[in-house]
Amino acid sequence: MNFDDAFNELMKHEGGFANHPADPGGKTMFGITEAVAAENGYHGDMINIPSTLVRNIYFQQYWKPIHAEKLPAPIRYAVFDAAVNSGVGQAIRWLQRSLGVADDGKIGKITLGAAHQANPDQVIRFMLARRLDFMTRLSTWDSFGRGWARRIAKLLNHGGEDES
Repeated sequence: MNFDDAFNELMKHEGGFANHPADPGGKTMFGITEAVAAENGYHGDMINIPSTLVRNIYFQQYWKPIHAEKLPAPIRYAVFDAAVNSGVGQAIRWLQRSLGVADDGKIGKITLGAAHQANPDQVIRFMLARRLDFMTRLSTWDSFGRGWARRIAKLLNHGGEDES
């Protein structure tokens, strides 16, 4: 899975405008918060955020920091989706714990080597179990848990299929 494929899949979950009172991120469009948009130079109405900026944010702030292009293809999207949903460092630590390597939150030679030797389906299952456990403890679970659980279930059903 390349970035374009991952971005298109992500938009199935992050698409559209939201301003849910329980969401600490406030106003979002395509999953991008007003604060993140502002950090990237956008100060307009969130409903009008340029799609090119949205793509660039996801590429620069989530895809690149997880070194997705260096990860085995079958696990790229699971790590990317976790990074978007829970932060880059958290996603990497879940990956590292699933691989049985030190969980320093950074992708390096040891993490990459272990990822390329591991069974991708097992890594995805372990990662998603950790992710679900973490998310059920969040104060916002009652508001967003059903959607998060569906997102994780979809990854469980389809994770590791894409070898490209």
